[in-house]
Formats: sequence, structure tokens, C-alpha cells
Amino acid sequence: MLIAAQKIWLDHTLQSNIGLTIVDGVVQDIAPLTGATPDHTVALALPYLTDLQVNGGGGTMINSDPTPSGIMRVIKAHRMKGTGTILPTVITDTHEVIEAASLAALDLLGAPGMGGLHIEGPHIAIERRGTHKAEYIRPLDRRTVDLVCHLRAKGLAVMVTLAPELADADLMAELVGCGAIVSAGHSAATATQTKAAITQGLGCFTHLYNAMPPMTSRAPGLLGTALTSQIPAGIIVDGLHVSWDMVRIVLRARPRSGLMFAVSDAMATVGGPDHFRLYGQDIYVKDGALINDEGALAGAHIDLRQSLRNLVEHVGLSLAEAIPMVTDIPRSVMGLPPLGLASGMAAADILALADDYRILDLISEGCLTQGST
Repeated sequence: MLIAAQKIWLDHTLQSNIGLTIVDGVVQDIAPLTGATPDHTVALALPYLTDLQVNGGGGTMINSDPTPSGIMRVIKAHRMKGTGTILPTVITDTHEVIEAASLAALDLLGAPGMGGLHIEGPHIAIERRGTHKAEYIRPLDRRTVDLVCHLRAKGLAVMVTLAPELADADLMAELVGCGAIVSAGHSAATATQTKAAITQGLGCFTHLYNAMPPMTSRAPGLLGTALTSQIPAGIIVDGLHVSWDMVRIVLRARPRSGLMFAVSDAMATVGGPDHFRLYGQDIYVKDGALINDEGALAGAHIDLRQSLRNLVEHVGLSLAEAIPMVTDIPRSVMGLPPLGLASGMAAADILALADDYRILDLISEGCLTQGST
């Protein structure tokens, strides 16, 4: 079967009019179309996407079910939406819940779709907690550092979101030293404090704009310092957490390309029901937003494929600019090996999209069927 890809992310560049020859579910050849008549055509072919901030999916929250089976349900839900690798994210909670999620992630080391673990909190600024539960917020401590370094010693990629202005410098240095990616988020750090954290090894910023003070003309703070730094940053591209114009401003303000990536910050409603419970509260999808009992945004109801579409259709990026933000850049941030399309790979590992970004099945009885919307 010959599949024509109008656009394809191949060798980390966007190419056009490439043919994929598929035999028994395996890619036999990837080469320019040279007059052969394809059996089917797709608008875009690329590797499955990589999301560094996934709190839940398929009706499951990592915090509520911090087990290998719970994590796998989340992985499978996002795979159905076009995301092939995630960092399951456990947010502010008791040490026991965070430890359970950590050990569950370690049990899944090397499992398909398992990119590592994101520990978001509990070592954050209470005034910038967002939906995180105040009673669980605490300073960075020895227990977390030892847990993270244990995970790293076993080979698990780990991101830790914390408020750098509140973190003990020596403990933070240990996190950096053992290879964890320390990300600033849910923080009220000043520009001076942020710059100090960068010199200490800060490696990322978590969901830029959200859960951080706005910058002003005389107080750039965490946000302004992030924009002008060489440090990568995630951003939620749902049009609710950050307006399209503000996403455009970020992308233009960064000193070079390759520093911004999209995250979903997805909750259990992605691939699941329209509500879930977190910290004893009911959280519902309302007009596309997830709202808790306090009326605050409580994560996002979006996946990375939708984020890719938003980057192109609402932010105005070209596909060549947008695709790395959901593929190559997040993998580089975490030190994950790059993904690409190549002969010998399973056709099932190619994300094929229609013009409207619906997922297409390359191996269903020799014909394309429309998948997830």
C-alpha cells in the first residue's frame, strides 16, 4: 500500500509529497512520490506527540490513582488522541501520594508511552497555588530530594516544578546534580530570584503566564525574566489559560527558536467523562474550561493534537514552526531520544492526520478510516 503524505515531518524538517510504502503494517520505504498513484492520501504524517505535563486522562487522575494501572490508563487515553509519550504528572499532595506515583512510574520505566515523571508541587508559593491544595504545600525537603534522586539513579527522567524563591539552595542543587529538570512554576519569584535560580541550574519554566505574577514596566519578575532567558518553557495553548495574542508575544519575545513547547496540562476529562473529583471537589468542563468549586481553572481539557491545531489556526504559526513544539523540543528538554519516521517502523507508530487534524488509521483493512476527533 502506498500512502501519499502531502506534508511529513521527516528528519526534523517539514517535507512535501512523500510516499510511504506499507506492507503488513510495517513501513518498507519512505521516498519522494515519483508519479506512482497512491492508494490513499493524508494531509500530515509525523511521529506521535510528546507531552511533559499530563495530570490525567481517560477518567483517571494520577493523584487519585497513583498506580501503574492508573498511569497506563492515562497513557492509553492520550495515545488515542495522538500523544505517544507523556510525563504523568502528580501535583501537590501528601508525600505518600507523591511517593506512590513515583514508584508506579518507576515500575513502568521503559513501557511504551512512558517518558518519565513530572512532580508539580508541593514545594510552591501558596499565593500562586492555583488549584493546588494549600494544606499540602510545604518547603522543598529532604524526602522529596532523596525520592527524586532515587528515580534518577534508576534511569527515570524527572521534572520537578517548584517555586525557586522558596527552595533551599543546597537541596535544589542536589536535584540539579542528580539530573532532574528543575522547573520554576506556581511561583512569585522576583527577577533577581529567578536569575539566581538560573545560575543554580534551573532548567525550565512551567506553563508560562499561569500561576505567576504578571510582569510590569519596573518588575519583570519570573515571567519577564523567563521571556528573555535561554531557558525553555512550556505553555498551555487552549485559548483559555493564555490568550492567542499573549502566546504570540511569548514566541516573538524569546531570544531564539526552540525554547517554547506546548503542554496540555490535561485532566481526567481528556478521553473521559466531563467531570472528575480532585481534593474532594467536583470539577466540570464548562464551555471548554475545567472549573473547580472555587471558580478557578483546574487544569485543561485539551490534548496536544488540539494544541498543534491551535498553534497553526489561532496563533498563526506555520506547521514547520508548530510541530517541534509538540515533538522535538519537549523531548530535548527531558533528554529523551528524538523520534522520527523511518523504514522498518510500525505503521501504527505514525500519526497520520487529515486536513481537519482528525487521526487517520493507516492499517485498517487497507483503507483510511477517520479516528479520534
